[in-house]
Amino acid sequence: MEVIIGLATPSIVGYVAGMETPIRPWSVVIAASVSLTVGITFGIYPARQAGRIDPIEALRRG
Repeated sequence: MEVIIGLATPSIVGYVAGMETPIRPWSVVIAASVSLTVGITFGIYPARQAGRIDPIEALRRG
């Protein structure tokens, strides 16, 4: 659903504003790359680090 909204929004804005808002393939690639990088950096990496800690030790530290 979000993809449909993301693809439809430029068309709707362009229609309302009376100007063309093209979606270029390179901008989609850049957005996907940034999203993937942020997801890995702030999601998977900390989860892996936390998974290495002994649960009892983590509870002791608070």
